[in-house]
Formats: sequence, structure tokens, C-alpha cells
Amino acid sequence: MFYAGILLMAVLFPGWVENQEQKQGAEERKEVREALKYVGDSIEADGEGKKKIALTFDDGPNARWTPVLLDGLKERGIKATFFLIGCYAEENPEIVKRMYEEGHLIGNHTYHHVSLTAGSEKEAEEEIAMTDHIICEITGEGTGYVRPPFGLWREELEEKMQILPVMWNIDPLDWQSRDTGEIVFKVVTEAKEDAIILLHDCYESSVQAALEIVDILTEEGYVFVTADEILMD
Repeated sequence: MFYAGILLMAVLFPGWVENQEQKQGAEERKEVREALKYVGDSIEADGEGKKKIALTFDDGPNARWTPVLLDGLKERGIKATFFLIGCYAEENPEIVKRMYEEGHLIGNHTYHHVSLTAGSEKEAEEEIAMTDHIICEITGEGTGYVRPPFGLWREELEEKMQILPVMWNIDPLDWQSRDTGEIVFKVVTEAKEDAIILLHDCYESSVQAALEIVDILTEEGYVFVTADEILMD
């Protein structure tokens, strides 16, 4: 009955879990998290009891919140994938360099965050090429992966620019919500092996949620990898 009550409240009031964790002691917080383990799909683990999953972040780097995220990921030994907007990467080269040096995968999210299907093919190429040039200037390597803004992609660019699109299958719509508990709940209840999670490192709530997601899913036997490891598996 205890677990059933928690799950009912979590479904009806998404922010309730976070509020309860803040009010309760360490033991009770553990019980809440244990209850969440029984929500969502049941996944067969591999021989080592590990299930791969990828955290991806769009719209950065953000001068304020991306370093906080990088600190938390480093503390946990987690690698993630960052799809950078070119003009922001240009403004924050030191953050881009840190991402690269700490082993995260860096991808392309266009220069101005525009739809790649709204304009001409040439305009789409320029958006990708400008961002690729900036990232290469900072890290010494270009980008082999792109996260098309709004999920709108031109397939002909894959061969022409030698770049692969990376979509997602878990999206908590964190850009609409500033409720950390709601974001965490949506992700952990939809988590499954080889999933790619979409978040944004430009919001405090999303950064906090990402680190909570890592802690919860790690306890459930997930191992966090960069997106290419899932795509090429």
C-alpha cells in the first residue's frame, strides 16, 4: 500500500516526489526512490546486469549551468553527449574545450538553432558547417553527429556532409517545465535499454534533474554511455 500510494501521488501530482524528498529524511527518500524502481518497463539486463542508456543535452553551452552539469557528471564518472549551438559555442570556447577534454561527445545543433528544412539545402549546409568549424577550432576535431532542431532533418545531408542525425526516444519536455521532480519522474519511468534521453543544459531545473536521473538509474543497473555507443551497437 505504501508503494501504491506513492506511485498514485506521483502520477497525479508530478512535482510531489521532489517535494516529499525535500521534506523527508534520508531513509524515507530512499524508500521513495525504491518505489520508483517498480514503475515503467521491466528490462532484461545483460550478463553483467548493465543496461546502456544515453544522456544528451541540446542548446548549450550555457555559461551558468553547463559548468554545474559538467561538475556533477565528472563527480559521478559519467560521459554525456552535448549538441551545441554554434553561436553559443563561439561565446564559450572554454566550456567546449572542457567538454572535449573530459571525454564527452560533442555534436552539432546548427549555428542559430533553426529548422534545417525551412530554408534551402545550402542554408542548412551553412548552419551545420559554421558550427562544425567553430567546434573544430576549439577541440581540433569536427562533428560527426547532428541533433536537428525540432527533429526536422534532410536525409541528403548525411552523405553530402558525412554527418549522422541523432534523434531521441525519451523527451520529458524539460523546456516547458521548471519542475525538477516532474522531469525526473518522466525520464525514470520511461527508461529502457538503449534509450536516448533529451534534456537541455541551459536550465537549472534540467541540470538538477539530469544528476538525479543519473543517480536513480545507476542504482537500477544502467550504465550511461555517449550516444554514438548506442547508435553503433
